[in-house]
Parts: sequence; structure tokens; C-alpha cells
Amino acid sequence: MGQPISPITLTEEQVRDLHHKLGLMRHEVNNQLSLIIAALEMIRFRPESRDRMMETLSQQPLKIQEELARFSDKFEQALGLSRD
Repeated sequence: MGQPISPITLTEEQVRDLHHKLGLMRHEVNNQLSLIIAALEMIRFRPESRDRMMETLSQQPLKIQEELARFSDKFEQALGLSRD
């Protein structure tokens, strides 16, 4: 990842914005993890739900990955960082 050549200064508004985006990302990732836990519990207590719950389980890692990538892009953009 490319490092900035000089110190970075963020405005108070930029810090607030990044903090807000971090909170949204955390919320979304926690939602996906909750769905994984709920699906596993359903499979444990209702094995006949396995096929339906496997679909839910299989979707969550990609959603988490997308959410992390979205935040990373905004974070890197705010700090003037680039991926090299």
C-alpha cells in the first residue's frame, strides 16, 4: 500500500464521517455474523432446515468481505492512501 509522503491532516468533519462509516461497517458485519450463528442454531435444533440454512450461511462471508472492502476504500481515500 502506498504511504503518504507528508503528514495527513483530517478535518473534524472527516474524522466524524470516518467514525460514522466505521460504525456502519461494524453494524453490518455483526448482522452477518448474527445470521451465521442463527443459521447454525437452526441446523442444530432443526436438522431438516439444513438445506435452507446452508444457503444463508454460504452468503454471509461474501457480504462481510464486501462490507470490509467498502469501508477500506473509503478509509484509504480519506487518508490519501493507494494500493500498490
